[in-house]
Amino acid sequence: MYKTGINLLNLVVAEPGETYQAENVNRWIEVLVDCPGTTGLFTYRLPTQLKIKPGDILSVPFGTQKVGAIAIRLLTELNTDLPPEKIKEVEDIVSEGFFPSTYWELLNRVAAYYYTPLIQVIRVALPPGLLGRSQRRIRLLSDAEIKGQISSSLTFLSPAAQQVLNLLQSQPAGDYSFVYLQQKVKTAYRGVRELLRFGLVESYLEPPRLNRPKRQKAVTLIGSIDGDLTKRQREILEILRRRGGELWQTELLQICHASSSTLKTMAEKGYIVIDEKEVLRTEQGLALAPDVPKTLNPHQANALTTIQAINGFAQVLLHGITGSGKTEVYLQAIAPLINQGKSALVLVPEIGLTPQLTDRFRARFGGKVSVYHSALSDGERYDTWRQMLTGEPQIVIGTRSAIFAPLPNLGLIILDEEHDSSFKQDSPIPTYHARTVAQWRAELENCPLILGSATPSLESWVNLTNTPHPTPHTPHPTYYISLPERINSRPLPPVELVDMRLELQQGNRSIFSRSLQTALQQLEEKQQQGILFIHRRGHSTFVSCRSCGYVMECPHCDVSLSYHQTEAGAPQILRCHYCNYTRSHPQHCPECGSPYLKFFGSGTQRVAQELAKQFPQLSYIRFDSDTTRNKGSHRHLLTQFANGEAHLLIGTQMITKGLDLPQVTLVGVVSADGLLHLSDYRASERAFQTLTQVAGRAGRGDDPGRVIVQTYTPEHPVIGAVKQHDYQSFSHTELEERQALNYPPYGRLILLRLSSLDPIQVQNTAQIIATALSSSQGFDILGPAPASVMRVANRYRWQIMLKFDPDALPNLPDWEYVRSLCPNSSNKYGDKSDDKSVSLTIDVDPLNIM
Repeated sequence: MYKTGINLLNLVVAEPGETYQAENVNRWIEVLVDCPGTTGLFTYRLPTQLKIKPGDILSVPFGTQKVGAIAIRLLTELNTDLPPEKIKEVEDIVSEGFFPSTYWELLNRVAAYYYTPLIQVIRVALPPGLLGRSQRRIRLLSDAEIKGQISSSLTFLSPAAQQVLNLLQSQPAGDYSFVYLQQKVKTAYRGVRELLRFGLVESYLEPPRLNRPKRQKAVTLIGSIDGDLTKRQREILEILRRRGGELWQTELLQICHASSSTLKTMAEKGYIVIDEKEVLRTEQGLALAPDVPKTLNPHQANALTTIQAINGFAQVLLHGITGSGKTEVYLQAIAPLINQGKSALVLVPEIGLTPQLTDRFRARFGGKVSVYHSALSDGERYDTWRQMLTGEPQIVIGTRSAIFAPLPNLGLIILDEEHDSSFKQDSPIPTYHARTVAQWRAELENCPLILGSATPSLESWVNLTNTPHPTPHTPHPTYYISLPERINSRPLPPVELVDMRLELQQGNRSIFSRSLQTALQQLEEKQQQGILFIHRRGHSTFVSCRSCGYVMECPHCDVSLSYHQTEAGAPQILRCHYCNYTRSHPQHCPECGSPYLKFFGSGTQRVAQELAKQFPQLSYIRFDSDTTRNKGSHRHLLTQFANGEAHLLIGTQMITKGLDLPQVTLVGVVSADGLLHLSDYRASERAFQTLTQVAGRAGRGDDPGRVIVQTYTPEHPVIGAVKQHDYQSFSHTELEERQALNYPPYGRLILLRLSSLDPIQVQNTAQIIATALSSSQGFDILGPAPASVMRVANRYRWQIMLKFDPDALPNLPDWEYVRSLCPNSSNKYGDKSDDKSVSLTIDVDPLNIM
């Protein structure tokens, strides 16, 4: 039953293990259900056989289905308006006692700040499969085939019923979900109702597919070797004894080359026990030689001393140039915490970073290190998540969503490469930034937060360098720590700028300047390694007809298709980088029939092909999202390169983020201009960070490094700052411009993203919302305007930007009213119900406004 008027932000959930009132007193429980469009709490009866506590994850009946739910509050008596006979009973407990009070407060803060339903935040926080939902399915009855043949000749069977029947008969199992049938047949619900009436099909509810612990048979030694055993059985027992008395059955059978029947006989004799035990599905790293703490230089030692002296919550900006040894500071800051029984959380921006960082941590801390990110299987994420709940001191390394990892007794949170935009979620909601959530979590857990970067975000730079003492806006202490030198006093690599306009004037039409060609030639001669950075994947940016100018475009998006060819002789395909639409490359222009189609622009594939053509003796590895799709591919490719199996690593943004490859002496930026000229106020900041980070991959070992940046605008101030490795001058110039325009970090933004299948409907809705907002005070309205790419996956997109002072948050509009202005939406949180519906996403503190 539904109960209104509940303020979820004020609810406090008891700690797991805390005592509650006697079982016979609490007869009902209020829960939050995982069902789109529902808010508030629902009351359920407590089954006598289940000991349910607030914070448990439950399975409950809801309407005609079973859904996941969170137990919120036990009740001793019902509201007078709830008839006891209509209250349903809780089905089962999925997971016990997950939400401690500080964790619950964190989720509520995220929900409130990002204007998101609490259950949506919980979905993001929990591993996949814990909140399951049943689905309605339609199945042919056993004798329905005969009935179908009879019915197919009946004229009174409606077209909808006939279509549904044909679909079910074409499927071997004769079984489809009702949702699928609705997608295929316009009035499926009428057809299904008709088939049910004739007895041709049945409707049933498939229970939620929930993750469960994986169990496997284990063999345990319980008796000493005696006379009634055969020689073979004695050998098996001896192997089991030498291996510690317990092995997985599959492992024992493999070692002994025995059969399961032999083990069964031994179990019947009472020498062994075979039973099922849980197997943890966790990401397995490589076997690593143990590592010992390195000797710190004075700057590192000062940083470590400052961090270890912090007692309680504080924010630390660790500003260390590339190669300054930030990771070693992290390792030595964590070590005493583990000895004190505390845990640590380390966040990185990219999955590709986790193998290298994880190896360093595992070499130092062994099995206390776990990995948590979206590339793990559902089972691995589920088991890693459960392992965190054991209370053992541990270190979790993960990407954005790992900020919700339920680590007990948290002693330190670290955001490595804190400036990276990958820490911000654009969709689905909540559109949270892991740095913001990390600040709240560190405050709630009363532990330090370290933000590490060679190129700090301007928000962190302003907030943590200008306020060394607590102020009303920053009531907790902040620290700025600089690591201005590389390890062993190695120099930063010199940056050479190449004006590609002069290259063209002097007859060089290659995508490689003469300076870069010479450097590549020397790589092979000196047997060294290098990195080539390109800001986009694929072969070419677009394909155009040289006869009529026609550009091959995506039929579902307002963008050109990119040309892809993985290697010479491979299929030529065109792919949309927005919706992933793919088609073969045409032989002739679809518009005029001309065979003269030309590829424009350069991606990783084209650079790789040009490299193979001009420098066939140089081997290379491509490292981009096309080559790292498979599980484990990041580690595999980086290991190959680290082992010297290629001269060059060719890649996109992924190679700029924290990779430590000491053998790299050359970094070449094929074209810096693609990063600069974007319609985004953050373009200069992103370009400086990316170019400085990729330049920092060179010269981290014993051999000096060299960086070559190819550009058509060498006079650009960002390029000049990169050449000098000068963060201070860049930030000073950029912040002056931001302050003049009241952009972050001096102002705040909220971006309203609207989308619909109907271009007129979404435009009209954007105008209506902008008009409604204009009556409010305290913020500027920019727009409405179409998004820079107006159509993506057949959905037309419009945007409205709100700009206001940081303290103006209480004066913001009523978002429930704004959502109500979106027509025909199946629920107020933007589910796309039909062609006329308009989806609205409220992006607080947006990073991507394109």
